[in-house]
Amino acid sequence: MKKLATSLALIAAFFCVAATAAESNDTTLLLRPARVFDGTTMHEGWRVLVKGDRIVAAGADVTAPAGAREVELANQTLLPGLIEGHSHLFLHPYNERSWDDQVLHESIALRTARAVTFARATLLAGFTTARDLGTEGAGFADIGLKQAIDEGIVAGPRMLVATRAIVATGAYGPKGFEPGVEVPQGAEEASGEGVVLAVRRQIAAGADVVKLYADYRWRPGEEGRPTLSAAELRAATEAAHDAGRTVAIHASTAEGMRRAIAAGVETIEHGYGGTKEVFALMKERGVALCPTLAASDAVARYQGWDGREPAPKAVEAARSSFKAARAAQVSICAGGDVGVFAHGDNVRELELMQAAGMPARDVLIAVTSGNAKIFRIDSKVGSVRPGLLADLVAVEGNPNEDVRVLRQVRWVMKGGAIVAN
Repeated sequence: MKKLATSLALIAAFFCVAATAAESNDTTLLLRPARVFDGTTMHEGWRVLVKGDRIVAAGADVTAPAGAREVELANQTLLPGLIEGHSHLFLHPYNERSWDDQVLHESIALRTARAVTFARATLLAGFTTARDLGTEGAGFADIGLKQAIDEGIVAGPRMLVATRAIVATGAYGPKGFEPGVEVPQGAEEASGEGVVLAVRRQIAAGADVVKLYADYRWRPGEEGRPTLSAAELRAATEAAHDAGRTVAIHASTAEGMRRAIAAGVETIEHGYGGTKEVFALMKERGVALCPTLAASDAVARYQGWDGREPAPKAVEAARSSFKAARAAQVSICAGGDVGVFAHGDNVRELELMQAAGMPARDVLIAVTSGNAKIFRIDSKVGSVRPGLLADLVAVEGNPNEDVRVLRQVRWVMKGGAIVAN
């Protein structure tokens, strides 16, 4: 991890232009890449015209108007800014420090300072939007980080935040202490009517998305079991939808997933225990899966797996559920549970999706227009088309053939401002 930290520092130094002033609202740029992926299709020879913070034209016949500045992106592919679907900017890799230790022994000030650097690493990796699904014990610090990014105080992606997340009383952690002793938890505990109150408290504090845990381990070492009841999930989801928020559900058991689907949520995170019947129901109800393949992969490696087959049970379960979901034509959200592994290494999830059988083009769709549609932000980002925000990334090579090319970030624009070149 020291090598990775050094690499990220070098990348940040290389992209020192991120500190330069943003383009003015009157600036017009004509971008000239080798090809453009518009969110669904790859186009050779396209040009993209940006004015201020918006895309104003895209196509093969687009030319530079008077006074426009041309930006040559030779041999590069221009894509919509990538969208991270499942991150935790207030966590760092578990082989550096355990989750329990981060929650119990790292101050919110320290964790926020880390999150600032992680937000920058995420942006420089080409991810201009991130859905952050819980601060894991850092309270509402994600609200302040989002505000700091929006105000230009620090660099980072556009953020959709879930604040504290919500768990059934007694069903989360850290655990292992004297019964009756109150120990800080990684999420807000609630039960019965209190679940709806927790939803409303988090929305009032600034949550863009409501995150709930449909299942979890009651004790360390036990198998996951349903925690929130069907009625609690339904009431919480209704409260979130009434406030115009989407709902993301942590669920790794078939029963937890069934309850979440019946409640009408937008996404299920992980889904490792999904069955053919459950995925068919997800397809029917329009619920998307965020498979987080990279999380199980990373944890297995921390435990000693060297990547050789056969893979550990947890890794194989994640792969199998992902394949079953795809066979059922479930919408796939691209999100790796970043924080379990290093921020800035977000492409790891996309590589594992392709390795598990998802064509490169489908992976590109998932991490751009697909995520935008699932998160209901497709009127702002996720595609290269007139009227949308000019969140764009250029990579060396053609990711439509191999998504590993997405690691070769050469240029990043957010809201019309070039933040990496």
